[in-house]
Amino acid sequence: QNAQYGSCSLRKMSVMEALELLDQLVDESDPDVDFPNSFHAYQTAEGIRRAHPDKDWFQLVGLLHDLGKVLALFGEPQ
Repeated sequence: QNAQYGSCSLRKMSVMEALELLDQLVDESDPDVDFPNSFHAYQTAEGIRRAHPDKDWFQLVGLLHDLGKVLALFGEPQ
């Protein structure tokens, strides 16, 4: 995987673009959800912000935690 994706040469995108791409994915672990996957990322980050307002790094991790799932849109298994 590192040899294939490590150079980040297949596609470059911003975090916001990656979050938008997540909305095209039907998550196999939660196929019945009626809202976009990006919404889950924002919910997670906001929940962490409320619980840990002093830990901005933790809030960022909450926002980014599912971004690897975009690889499913490029042929990788979920």
